[in-house]
Parts: sequence; structure tokens; C-alpha cells
Amino acid sequence: MILCKRAYEPASPDDGYRVLVDRLWPRNCRKEQLPLDEWLKDLAPSTELRRAFKSGELDFATFRSRYRQELTARPEHWWALLERAQKGRLTLVYSAHDEVHNNARVLAEWLEDELDRQGEGSSPVCYAHLSPPE
Repeated sequence: MILCKRAYEPASPDDGYRVLVDRLWPRNCRKEQLPLDEWLKDLAPSTELRRAFKSGELDFATFRSRYRQELTARPEHWWALLERAQKGRLTLVYSAHDEVHNNARVLAEWLEDELDRQGEGSSPVCYAHLSPPE
């Protein structure tokens, strides 16, 4: 299971493995006060993409599409998180004010899609339900 949680919300034992997925450290948040298992700066959107979205130059749909392109190009940054998500709860920690339109939500969606692609139904066996040609 993959969850998203703002850095300013209290950590919970139910969070599982907590990963900060922002390139910048959350403002007004001391490192010793933010419980994390890992900080993956390189998994965050590029500086250019982040700035364009934050300034309003890009709408969320365009940001989402471009961030997904960045993720496609760099699987080494997110691959290990798939295993974490398969084994237990994974919480993506972010600092954005908007709890719906942010990079953590896009990343969570991306990881869920990747898990689905690797799932049982993604093998050639998934064609077994089709009747053979007559």
C-alpha cells in the first residue's frame, strides 16, 4: 500500500517506510523532528519542472505528464520503492500545501501503475481466459 502524507503531519506507526520525495527540505521543519527512513531527492521532479509548476507556468496535467516522463527516464530512482510497497506500507512524504496536486500523488500513482504492470495479470498467462480460435 502506498500513502502520501505532508511532512508537517505527525508520523504514525501505521506509516510504514517513510520517504521524503521532495528535492528541497520542508521549510520550518528541523531534520531531527521529521522521522524518515530515507530522503530521495533525485526522485523529485527536476528543478526546472518544479519551478514551472510552482510559478503557474504549467497546469497540473502538464506537470503530471512531464514528471511521468522524468520517472520513465530514471527507473533507478524509484525501482527500490516498488519492492518496499510490495512488502508493506510505503508513505511518500512531501511538503506541498496542495494535498491533491503534488509530486507525491503523481509518484504514488506511477508506482501503483508499475506494481499493476508487474502483477499477476501482466504476464502472457492473462490471455488464458480467451477462447481459442475455431
